[in-house]
Amino acid sequence: MRSAIRATMTALLSAAAMGLTLLPAPRATAADTAVLHAAPHGSGAACTITRPCSLDGARDAARALAGRSVRVELAGGTYALGRPLELGAKDSGVTWAAAPGARPVLSGGRAITGWSANADGTWTAPVPEGVTPRQLFVDGVRAVRARGDSCAASVCDATKTGLTGAERTGIDRWEQPTDAEAVIRVRWRNYHCRIASVSGDLMTFAQPCWTNSSSGTDRTGPAWDTTTVDSSRYAKVSYFENARELLDKPGEFAWNSSARTVTYLPREGENPRRFRAVTPTTEGLVIVDGAHDVRLTGIGFAYAAYRQPDTDEGYAGTQAGLTLTGATGPVDHAGRHYTKPAAALTVRGGRDVVVDDADFTRLGGAGVVFEQGTQDSTLTRSRFTDLSSGAAYIGDTEPRPTAELTGARNTVSYNTVRHTGVEYTDAVGIWAGYEAGTVIDHNTLDDLPYSGISVGWGWNQPEVQKSVLRDNRITNNRITNAMRVSYDQHDGGAIYTQGAQPGTVISGNYLNRSAYGNTERDGNGIYLDEQSSHITVTRNVLTRLGYKWVSNWADYGIDNHATGNWTDTDTDAPALGGTGSTLTSNHTKLDRLPAEALKVAGSAGADPRGRVEQLRRDLARTGTATQSSTDGTATAARATDGDTSTDTRTQSEPGAWWQVDLGAVRHIGQVEVWNDASTTTADFDVQLASSADFSDATTAHITGKALRPTLLDTDEEARYVRIKLKGTGRVGLSHVLVHP
Repeated sequence: MRSAIRATMTALLSAAAMGLTLLPAPRATAADTAVLHAAPHGSGAACTITRPCSLDGARDAARALAGRSVRVELAGGTYALGRPLELGAKDSGVTWAAAPGARPVLSGGRAITGWSANADGTWTAPVPEGVTPRQLFVDGVRAVRARGDSCAASVCDATKTGLTGAERTGIDRWEQPTDAEAVIRVRWRNYHCRIASVSGDLMTFAQPCWTNSSSGTDRTGPAWDTTTVDSSRYAKVSYFENARELLDKPGEFAWNSSARTVTYLPREGENPRRFRAVTPTTEGLVIVDGAHDVRLTGIGFAYAAYRQPDTDEGYAGTQAGLTLTGATGPVDHAGRHYTKPAAALTVRGGRDVVVDDADFTRLGGAGVVFEQGTQDSTLTRSRFTDLSSGAAYIGDTEPRPTAELTGARNTVSYNTVRHTGVEYTDAVGIWAGYEAGTVIDHNTLDDLPYSGISVGWGWNQPEVQKSVLRDNRITNNRITNAMRVSYDQHDGGAIYTQGAQPGTVISGNYLNRSAYGNTERDGNGIYLDEQSSHITVTRNVLTRLGYKWVSNWADYGIDNHATGNWTDTDTDAPALGGTGSTLTSNHTKLDRLPAEALKVAGSAGADPRGRVEQLRRDLARTGTATQSSTDGTATAARATDGDTSTDTRTQSEPGAWWQVDLGAVRHIGQVEVWNDASTTTADFDVQLASSADFSDATTAHITGKALRPTLLDTDEEARYVRIKLKGTGRVGLSHVLVHP
């Protein structure tokens, strides 16, 4: 008690010496921790419960208590921030926490008010100076920037200088086309560039965005030239967005920079006279720079902005949500000079920083960035949802940094990541660059447009062979519904790695539905890409994948070992590509998960009670497959071998077919049809019959190409299942499953 009284008197005397108003001192805990209080409308320097401070005021008061253990408690409510809360070395040792029972939210949002009705059912509101509404949230629900249909390369032909198609798309007749952007997706990359001018049929785009998105820069490495906007892999503009002329669906909005207005088409039941519309305005809500032993717990982060895509830099995506910026720069193919997205919370050069029980939601960019040598820091038990970019970016892109700039021993654990990469669909859920000893453990990730967890950087460049990458652990994570087909991003996986990283382990993860229902052979479970080396893959459960359960295609990735994993497919042939790599004792071609696999899958993720999707027994696996003809060695049995990397194929002929005889009449609940690598099979019938001549067949027609897979639910008794073309062509399949 005497020590507590002495501490209180010391605090009062210190305050008096600084000329502060003497009020009841912040309470001290039994551990002699001074507790300061902040509130959304706090002011002054008292920082008591009855006279709380602002966030900046609490920070300054904590600095006055140097040498003391300090805890800043935030009352509930929304803290509207016009600039970030900046914490530096002087703020080390301070805990920032929600007050008991409170849920404070730091917000970078600005309300859009003054809505007036238009004759066409839309509503328009003025936008304050300094605000550019790239995102709009109406009563907390994200609105969509007004967008049109895709434009095929045959119309919107991309070159190093711009696009054709302005006349055929009608863009040349738009009132303000220079507010609109082209959104383009090529393989794993995503581009957002604003139209700079329209002349006849030609569109040019803001610079350096378009140059950095095209192959002419030579700044991203020759191998990447095949995935730029003007490459051979370019197929279309996914859509143009942000034009008043495109505003035709409820929940869409458009920003007019000349009139400084935003126009919105309300959803059913929304009343603009009563709803609350918010746009992210402040970029970065908290910045921790060079501090140690800082703890942030129980705090919400909402409506933080990401300004770069609205500038002439645009969004020239390279990989995983990082972009190429600047008009000029070094030709460096190791990936040093790429830019991470802006985040709600950024930690630079931190030591022993803990972010715990936080909520990150409705963000224009990313959730958290740990960078510039942040070490021994933790992001745990937090939730990320509805983010334009990824949830967490850990580390940097310099392969051989100095010791003080090396990211090391950071932990990302027990977090829940859902519905991220909403706008920048090349973003991953959790990214780590050149990191050593990083642990990514027991996280739950769901509904992701591209890869789930990505660790490593540098592709096939020499620097990657001997970088600081090593001893990382990707363990016990649950990743479901990654590489969502509707976002048209390819060449990734639920877990993705790059670079030589000795001692790295990928273990205990449950990966279900990566690129499931894809339009091509793509989407891996665990993707050891490029120069990934010295990685152990063990005791993972991998099901319902668009392609391989483990991919190690590059012969310059070496010494990778996969053992003791469970999967419903089989890619033991071809073997892992790298020298010295092995596949041993894996449980493949499963049509039911055994008890041990269910236990591993069930304990993965942030919530140990998570559901595991059991496999469905496959009746076709033991059946007899035949087809109308055979092209080379592509026999009918390849569709029932449990391996999605092998294909059947008939000759091109009228009414080509493939079928399986189940051996007896069985009750059939579902048929899965997996197209082959060339997506050969299209416009076909699925026939179920009890008799060999199909005289009693029931038929369902599938229009367009089969997916990987196309699912047909049924309730029939049948012995024979046939896939038959309606016209002339080939039937090519990688997998057909028949479930009871």
